[in-house]
Amino acid sequence: MKRTPKSELRDVLARNLRLYRAEKGWSQERLAHEAGLNRTYLSAVERSEQNISVDNIARLALAMRVEAYTLLMPS
Repeated sequence: MKRTPKSELRDVLARNLRLYRAEKGWSQERLAHEAGLNRTYLSAVERSEQNISVDNIARLALAMRVEAYTLLMPS
């Protein structure tokens, strides 16, 4: 998998994904399944190592039943 340099916004997204997922008590595998994404890809996104499309952010938000923009908001 191609790695990209880390960025502040990807770090925020990664932190928020882990937080929301933990609040639901879901594994990465469960979230990936619910969102229709690959678990390895989700793992890389949660480590802020992989770029993610707006469409995939929307898929993750829908799966977790949160507004997509909240995944990009610093805490």
